[in-house]
Amino acid sequence: MRVIIYFASFQSFPSFDKMAAAQDSIIVIMNDGHYQSEMTKAGAKLVVVDFTASWCGPCKSIAPKFASLSVKYPSAVFLKVDVDKCEDIAMANNVSAMPTFKFFKGKVKVDEMTGADEKKLEEKIKKWIGDESNDVGVKGHMDLGIFINKSGCECLNESDDHHLSEALTKGPGCLESDCDEQLLVSIAFNQVVKLHSLKIQGPDDGEGPKTVKLFTNQTKTMDFDSAESFEALHKIELTPEDIKEDVIVPLKFVKFQNVSSLTLFFQNNQGGEETTVVDYIGFIGSPLDTTNMDDFKRVAGKKGDRH
Repeated sequence: MRVIIYFASFQSFPSFDKMAAAQDSIIVIMNDGHYQSEMTKAGAKLVVVDFTASWCGPCKSIAPKFASLSVKYPSAVFLKVDVDKCEDIAMANNVSAMPTFKFFKGKVKVDEMTGADEKKLEEKIKKWIGDESNDVGVKGHMDLGIFINKSGCECLNESDDHHLSEALTKGPGCLESDCDEQLLVSIAFNQVVKLHSLKIQGPDDGEGPKTVKLFTNQTKTMDFDSAESFEALHKIELTPEDIKEDVIVPLKFVKFQNVSSLTLFFQNNQGGEETTVVDYIGFIGSPLDTTNMDDFKRVAGKKGDRH
């Protein structure tokens, strides 16, 4: 009797290594302690949490995409939470429909979506992942730009052509003063933060900022007279080296532990020029791990209702 053995090419099948990598890139949460531990370990990285259920059809349909995204974006952390096995976590996050995806940075929720929309899921990951290195030059801290409430920010004495908004992002634009060298900038955060340091960039032709006074949590908008006369929480004397790209200006961290708004008074510039130019203002720190009690709403309905 003749036995014929056929050998199939492994190239025709998915790589077992890739399949394992996709699985290993997703952390399946076992309980609340495990969830809190993984959120803490993530630090400033983007965390994407998939709230799912074994009986949920749309959850099953998007699961392979979620696995592939965890491989495609290795700098983010991907967690999977079964709402039946971890009901307390689902309750704490106000999850009432599956699948729900929540996006966190520094343990603070920055976005969420419900439903098995693969395209929308990847768009949100790309939006929030930012610089994949997650390296702002200070270990354990992150760029706080995502927490700026731009509608609550303002600048006194800005020119008609160069506004504050241009200095809050890295780009070709800049902020420039108008009738003299002084600028009074108010920054509002949509989440209370701990501020570790700043990046203040300016040109090297003498118009770059020099003396900066910092005030926090002002209950009303300051004017220039107040900024001149009031004692600052922190005063910075910038050198030409300090205002170069990516140079970090450290603050007295203990004084900036509970910041909801920050006022920066740019008092003068490096060369005594008529106007001051600020190319970029960056904020480095971490959001406070605060709890919103509105999130602790019991998930209503029976299993079969969650879809």
